[in-house]
Amino acid sequence: MTPAHDRSPGLGVRAGLPDLLRGHRLSAGLTQAELADRAGVGVRTVRDLERGRSSRPQRTTVELLAGALDLAGATRAAFLAAARGPTADPPDPSGDPLTAGGERGDASPVSLPPPVELIGRDRDVTELTGMLTDELGPRLVSLVGLAGVGKTALALSVGHAVAGGHPGGVAGVVVAAGSDGSDLLAASVAVLGATRVPDLAARLVGRPALLVVDAAERAPGPVAETLHRLIAAVPSLRVLVSGRHPVGLPGEWVWPVAPLEVPPPEDEQAGPTVLAQWPAVALFTARLAQVRREPPVAAELPALARLVRRLDGLPLAIELMAARGRILDVTELLDRYGDRVLDLATPGDGGQHPGWDAPGAADASRPRVGVTLRDAVATSYRLLAPNERAALRRLAAFGNRWSVDLAEEMLADDADSDGTVAIDPVPVLDRLAELGLLSVRGAGPLRFRLLDAVRDFATEQAAGAGELTCIRLRHAAVVARLVARTATDLVGSGLPEAVHRLDEVSSDINSALAHAATDDPLTALRLATGLTRWWRFRGRDVAGRQWLRRLLADPRTADADPVLRAWASVGVAQLAAEHGAGAEELPAARGALEAFRRAGVVTGELAARTVLGALLVTTGHQEEAREQADSVLRLAARNGRVRDMAVAQNNLAWHEVRVADLAAARRRLAAVDRLAAQCGEQRLRVLARANLAEVARLAGRYADAVDQGRSAATALAELGDPGQRRRVLGRVGLALAQDGRGTEAADVLAELRASFPEVPSQARSAPVVPRPRAAGSVGRPDGASHRGDLGAFTSGPTVAAGGWSHPEEGVRALIEGNLALHRGDRELAAEWFAAAAAAAGADGQDRRDVVEALVGLAASTGDPAALDRLDQVCRNNGIRLLPQEEGLLYALVVARETGSHR
Repeated sequence: MTPAHDRSPGLGVRAGLPDLLRGHRLSAGLTQAELADRAGVGVRTVRDLERGRSSRPQRTTVELLAGALDLAGATRAAFLAAARGPTADPPDPSGDPLTAGGERGDASPVSLPPPVELIGRDRDVTELTGMLTDELGPRLVSLVGLAGVGKTALALSVGHAVAGGHPGGVAGVVVAAGSDGSDLLAASVAVLGATRVPDLAARLVGRPALLVVDAAERAPGPVAETLHRLIAAVPSLRVLVSGRHPVGLPGEWVWPVAPLEVPPPEDEQAGPTVLAQWPAVALFTARLAQVRREPPVAAELPALARLVRRLDGLPLAIELMAARGRILDVTELLDRYGDRVLDLATPGDGGQHPGWDAPGAADASRPRVGVTLRDAVATSYRLLAPNERAALRRLAAFGNRWSVDLAEEMLADDADSDGTVAIDPVPVLDRLAELGLLSVRGAGPLRFRLLDAVRDFATEQAAGAGELTCIRLRHAAVVARLVARTATDLVGSGLPEAVHRLDEVSSDINSALAHAATDDPLTALRLATGLTRWWRFRGRDVAGRQWLRRLLADPRTADADPVLRAWASVGVAQLAAEHGAGAEELPAARGALEAFRRAGVVTGELAARTVLGALLVTTGHQEEAREQADSVLRLAARNGRVRDMAVAQNNLAWHEVRVADLAAARRRLAAVDRLAAQCGEQRLRVLARANLAEVARLAGRYADAVDQGRSAATALAELGDPGQRRRVLGRVGLALAQDGRGTEAADVLAELRASFPEVPSQARSAPVVPRPRAAGSVGRPDGASHRGDLGAFTSGPTVAAGGWSHPEEGVRALIEGNLALHRGDRELAAEWFAAAAAAAGADGQDRRDVVEALVGLAASTGDPAALDRLDQVCRNNGIRLLPQEEGLLYALVVARETGSHR
């Protein structure tokens, strides 16, 4: 395959002298200069003959060349006959045939250019070979696809591969623009060794033969007419066609030629061995090796994976890009051309290319395909009817894979703003796939995708037609309806699947939100409001909150439905609670609650009260927070909302922990498990088990806490909730540290450090980091992170989903402090506990963790000031110490009281 593997010279008869000479020379492994030297002729003579500039060469010259090429028998006769020109009689079919390798033997005669190197087409060649050698297989097979996808190269390889099963011969013709049916028929008959159709039929009786027809789109009518006649007249003849679209005859088997497979994003860091297994990467590196000696270095591999993915595995684009590797490294190629793939141009040097391309051909009458990649796409675009072009421009708004249903909405009539009038998109999609403009892969509903180059071209066309803004707004409306349909499944047992569905269209969500925020903020607000739970589940709470705040502040949404704005405000508060900014959104949560109550929206009131309760806890308003949880429980019970009852019980369990009633907390968590089972909420049940593990830890049953916590972490991983899993894992590490299991706790710390996401600095408070100690110290404080790493889960109430789940920055410091305390290093333990208290005391963090950190600090230092601060935190937040905490501090309390009496 080369950058010109779809370019061909005009219509030809049997292989002429230029093709034969070049083919034999290449088979012999000779350059033009080497052949000229061996034959005793000038190199210019060889060059002119291969370029077709000498139509009737001297016989002596031809014989010298035949001798230099070691041609003999029928091979030599065919070569000399070709030199005499097209008036010569065709070779006697009974003579020794010309084999694919140019030698005498029993193999089938092959009149095709040599096959070119194929990468990543093994399956295509195997299946097509089987199809064309099967007695019951189709007689007409069409390879169709976008310009530059490799149709001609594949056809040549298949033609040579099936030669053994076609004793009548394998030959090919190339269609020129403007060819008529009579010329094409005469050429087809001639290359198969006959002069008329009846003679060909007689010659091939009982002898299967294959005709390869390249570039059929240049004269679709004459091609169809010729092939219809040949197939009807010659029962043993099969035809392999390559072109931009099918021939359109009955019984035709259409074989779409897809681009090469590209590595997924997760393989970017996989290393050279894994990347080399992807055909698009293999082709790029093979072509890059032709222009630079060094293979891509490790630093270039991620850019290489992204580059071939941006090029969509299109061989023409890959080869054009690799040719620029003579000057630029792979990273520079991606930076310079990643957004300009349509501008990639074929070389203008008229260099040699395999296939039917004549070396150095510069015939201006021959159409040149793919001067730029934009031109290559344009040739297929022009084959579409006006309505099909309009459909392609609309479908180009999708950035990733999409379904038939989404296409149906996107292609709805302009007068049908809601997309409720059904317009069957299947014929259009079939036509786009037929031309290789549309990729169809996979078995799920989201299996359709436009190639990036096609999408870029169609977007340019839409912009030129003045349609782009309208198309993008339609796309935003379609995506908003998709999100609205999916949002209901983001609560309950369907959560993992719903999150996955939104993950699959995440690029379309992002682009729809960006465009609608500028031109249709009301649609953007509807879209963003439906994404709150997805943003939380995927750890995008900061970005999601920014989007909602921006859209609520947009004056163009001020008159939106109050209920919609209330849901958006609830979303802002939920997301703020995820990164410790809940106090800022208390007014928004209260306003949303009032709006829902006025509108009588029970679901909204339940959500607003739940969120408000969570924010109140983080701001120290514990009693009001408990009142909200009680209100949620009563309202949910009156309205039969089982899941909301489970969430309320879970939040009330935290309040039982706050007042040191662990038995009551266990009873409430048992109710959570029962209610979650009743409504089929597996994730809620897992979170209840995780919270029971935390209660076991607080009760001093560390082994039970570790076992239950690990089980819950495993279940959360299976449910696809990495954020909650990390939080549970942090509590497991804390239980291990308190139990003196230092090695296991250190392993948990390492996993937390490796898996923890970056938290934007504006969304957190920086923890106090203990002073550095000597290098090599176990659990040294300089291992504490400035990134604000979160623990596994907190013992605070849920925002909405039923897990003590909002983040805490101090859990790792608590683990380190307990490890140091068990080693007897009280100074180091005190530093870690001080850091934990500072981190957990930040806005939005659980005050119960502050208490735990201050207990450790007081026990480590014996400092009455730490005890005084602990008393203040407990009074301000209504927290009671647990019995083991009181026992740990008993001596210090007594000493403080004794000192005060003196």
